Amino acid sequence: TSYAQCGEDLIIQFIFEWLKISKPTHLDIGAHHSTWLSNTYLFYRKGSSGACVEPDPDCYAEIKRKRRRDICLNVGIGTDDRKYADFFIMTARTLNTFSREEAERCQNTRNFGEQKIEKIIQIPMRSVDEIMHEHLPNGVNLVSLDVEGMDFEILRTFNFRKFRPEVFCVETLRYQDDGSLRKNESLLDFMKAHGYRIYADTYINTIFVSEQVSTLLQ
Repeated sequence: TSYAQCGEDLIIQFIFEWLKISKPTHLDIGAHHSTWLSNTYLFYRKGSSGACVEPDPDCYAEIKRKRRRDICLNVGIGTDDRKYADFFIMTARTLNTFSREEAERCQNTRNFGEQKIEKIIQIPMRSVDEIMHEHLPNGVNLVSLDVEGMDFEILRTFNFRKFRPEVFCVETLRYQDDGSLRKNESLLDFMKAHGYRIYADTYINTIFVSEQVSTLLQ
């Protein structure tokens, strides 16, 4: 059974089984829900644990209630010095975002359906580095990242020198203003420059593995 959007968790499970990592640790940024569309719940069910970051207070409460082994944080991931930021709650909670541009595009583009910005709330911000050092000082095996328009900005703040997860699963497909879909080539190039290779792609999400893991999977 897959709990992810397009079976990403089953692909990642194969990687960890090949690497003989029975209980991979995770950092789930933009977790949204404890089980639905989750890249990490399959591993949690099998005894794994890690941290789930979810800025929506309602979604966070549900995750905290059902993922008791996980560290659950009701914060956003900051990419600058701001301690708080506006968070846009959309009609479809899967489209919640810290990006005003992304929220307005969802509201004004028919491809997203009848979307509206229902409310804007202030959410505390923490950097990935702060979260890793405070809660996951030994690193993690898997980083799942889905934050509606801010994925690349967050990756650019990741401390690749100190932390080298075996696997990243990142949303890499973006709607353009004309309604077309396009891969975020800058993000793909960035991961390659930092020693990660594309292992699989489900059109919406890309699964990257470190170069060391890539050689083991060949």
